Amino acid sequence: MRKLPLALVLLATTAHGGEVPLYAPSPDWVAAPLSIDLAKLTDAAPVPVVLDTQQRIADGTVWTWRESTSRVASTQALGQLGTIQLRWQPAHGDLTIHAVELLRGGTRIDLIAGKKPFTVLRREQQLESRILDGMLTATMPVEGLRVGDVLRVVTSTAQKDPVLKGKVQAMAPLIMLPFRVQAARTRILWPKSLDLKWKAMADGVAATPVDIKTRDGDMRELTIALPLAKPADLPGDAPLRYRPLPLIEASSFGDWSTVAAVMAPLYATDGLIAGGSPLDAEVAKIAAASKDPATRTAAALRLVQDELRYQLMGMESGNYVPVKPAESWASRYGDCKAKTLLLLALLHKLGITAEPVLASIGYGDVVMKRLPSAAAFNHVLVRATIDGQSLWLDGTGAGARLADLKDTPPFGWVLPIRASGAVPEQIAMRPDARPGVTFDIDIDQRAGLQLPALFDARVTLRGGVAEQLRLAVAQADKERRDVLASGAIRGLVPNALVTSRDFTFDETAGTATTIVRGIGYPRWAMDDERLKADLDDTAGIRPFTPDRGRAAWKEIPVATGAPGTVALVQRLRLPGDAKGFTLEGATALADTIGGARYDRTVTLNGTLLTLDARTARTGLEIAAADVAAERRKAATARAAPPRIVAPRGHNARWQEVLAARKTKALAPILARHDQRVAEYPDKAASLSGRGWFHAQTFDRAAAIADYTRAIGIEPSANLYLARANLYEATGDTAKAIADAETARDLDPASRYAVQRLAKLRADTGARQAGLDLLQERIDVGGEDTPFLLGSKAQIEADGGEGETAIATLDAGITRYPGNAALLNSRCWIKGLLNTALDTALKDCTKAIELSANPAAALDSRALVYFRLDRADDAVTDLDAALLRDDDRAESLFLRGIVRKGKGDSTASATDLLGARTIDPRVAEPYKRYGIAP
Repeated sequence: MRKLPLALVLLATTAHGGEVPLYAPSPDWVAAPLSIDLAKLTDAAPVPVVLDTQQRIADGTVWTWRESTSRVASTQALGQLGTIQLRWQPAHGDLTIHAVELLRGGTRIDLIAGKKPFTVLRREQQLESRILDGMLTATMPVEGLRVGDVLRVVTSTAQKDPVLKGKVQAMAPLIMLPFRVQAARTRILWPKSLDLKWKAMADGVAATPVDIKTRDGDMRELTIALPLAKPADLPGDAPLRYRPLPLIEASSFGDWSTVAAVMAPLYATDGLIAGGSPLDAEVAKIAAASKDPATRTAAALRLVQDELRYQLMGMESGNYVPVKPAESWASRYGDCKAKTLLLLALLHKLGITAEPVLASIGYGDVVMKRLPSAAAFNHVLVRATIDGQSLWLDGTGAGARLADLKDTPPFGWVLPIRASGAVPEQIAMRPDARPGVTFDIDIDQRAGLQLPALFDARVTLRGGVAEQLRLAVAQADKERRDVLASGAIRGLVPNALVTSRDFTFDETAGTATTIVRGIGYPRWAMDDERLKADLDDTAGIRPFTPDRGRAAWKEIPVATGAPGTVALVQRLRLPGDAKGFTLEGATALADTIGGARYDRTVTLNGTLLTLDARTARTGLEIAAADVAAERRKAATARAAPPRIVAPRGHNARWQEVLAARKTKALAPILARHDQRVAEYPDKAASLSGRGWFHAQTFDRAAAIADYTRAIGIEPSANLYLARANLYEATGDTAKAIADAETARDLDPASRYAVQRLAKLRADTGARQAGLDLLQERIDVGGEDTPFLLGSKAQIEADGGEGETAIATLDAGITRYPGNAALLNSRCWIKGLLNTALDTALKDCTKAIELSANPAAALDSRALVYFRLDRADDAVTDLDAALLRDDDRAESLFLRGIVRKGKGDSTASATDLLGARTIDPRVAEPYKRYGIAP
């Protein structure tokens, strides 16, 4: 729903002006200019020097005079002030230019003397926003403007609207700190005989009207010096009525009832639908289809929403006067006024009780703070009454159907338009009958918990967002449709890769559905020695943490935002027979928390887990007295989210891969990758995505092939490094070196490229070249240095220089005390060398204490325990390391050796198989140091 800028909507006039600005001296009712000594302006002075707004109200007309004087303080200000732009609606009154002048030192330069330098631009600047308001723009480049000048522009407009039946309404700005201005004021002048009320919508206005005599008679004058004091801080979730509005308003309306009565003639519907007219035929169709009042009402609303596009008509008297239904139907467009009048006419013709209602989009909470006037509103809709219940019908909405008739808009206070008068009413909010968004998703993890999951999702939208999606899809190419599809499922599946998408639109239901299929990686993580996954929180409990700690805030309620409902059904298919899987957390919830109603159930039936959740945000405020209790409820509910828990000792990832190969469970996942590649054969991302899947499932030849194709399309250091690792694993060291060198060339800052290249060179006999490469980067310094020092020490140790390697690490630890990586490296190398094992244990233990993920340090300490013939301690540490990272080939390999030594040949064989599956060359580094199964 679009609307004109507030001042234009509220101060419409039919005093037809010219389409070129007038030039004249300021009228004599304007008070003397604010006194500013321009000679005393310094570089510390603000850019706005004077902002002066004066209004004269009389005979149903509002004259507004404005002075804007600005200091050209910089080249940036020069660009902003170098062209004057003045907008006005000629159909609503004249624009008069009183003065445009430069003040330079002690010289005043008149820029309009004896000429009319403004050019009028005739264009609808807001046409792309579906606003046709007839605005013109008078422009003038300020010739000769230079930094240090002061530019003064003085203009005025006159406005009168016969729709208001002689009543007047006016607004003027109230500038508040921290906005800086040298001098500012707002002044209002009106006849003493006029019963005019005024109200400042901000605190700190101490002005009082005074009586003055003018040549036009006795007048009242209100002058407010600006800027006002900075408003008091308020919590961000305070209702809008608690916040100051930076304006003062004036109105001659005595009460709200008068406003309602003045507007009523505009919405009289008698005779608007002529017999035998096209609209009469539409009425007949609706009437013939059903005798049920609600069904007829829904049909009439759908006709207005679907058959008339939105177009605000603000020209001529269009700010208040609606276009007649026959004209709207013929043109097939209309604004809120035209749509409301058409809907009223249809409903009345169908025998439905209905009336127009004024509303304020965005400011409905403030209506009762304002003076009675039409200016308090910027929207109009229909209230129909069926079986004693109010139905709020907005013709500018979209997608409303019979099921939605009882939904309530978030407009707060509204004013019925009645010839007999009315007072504002507050809309009693009701939950939406249908969710605004419905998510329905199937996730298939039967291949394994730590493998990619297949997902099929349906996201259904209704209302205006459904229409927006329809438009976006119609204009989107294939890649843009993928973006839309990914956005629809954001948060449903982590790291989702869309492999197909489709969009459907249901005219009968007024919905749009996005159907998305793809691959994702659900949130499984180790916790308390069990793999666990949080269930989707798309419809989850929002944090409720309002701040009411300040004494001044203790009585302020909490605004909970716009109402709306989200529904979610998620089905998760688990691997195997699902034995040992359990649920934890709050699997059932039915409560209202923080202004939202939550209903959730989680069930586990064999291999199928189902989450059914619905969140209905009410839009209702939380009373200040209830804030603490609601905060506790929210914290308690959020502390125990529902989770699925895998059985203890569930297969490691490598075991899942081997099992999935046997059952061909990887085939459906690969098929979706193939589908993505077939659709985007020239996109490196689709090929590298499939290559990554191949690498993770140990099909290294296929992974190399995909990475090679991706590199041919869009080479990157990461792709070359990924392929280098695969070449190294398959024993093709020459190609691995070539890729590592290219990666280093593409990204010289990559520590991984430098480390990988140095290691590969050392492994092929060019040990000194590898060391030199590392030392070159170490000498540069930076946060990568500890990592590179560890790599250097490893190469030294592998080359038989054990003492040198330990010395390298000693120096590094002296330079970076408490660095867990260096401590771990020293422990590891001492374990490999089978030397200083007592201090090695201390290094590892300290590294474990300092590490966020101590898997590597645990593995190193296990090696030391192995050297000390403490097999049980070694297995304990290796178990702990693999519990944190079950893909550590080194830990599996060493545990296989230790278990073999303990006589557990079956477990040993399993570990060694896993280690060699993950890394076919895992045994080589150990063999150098005499460690082998």
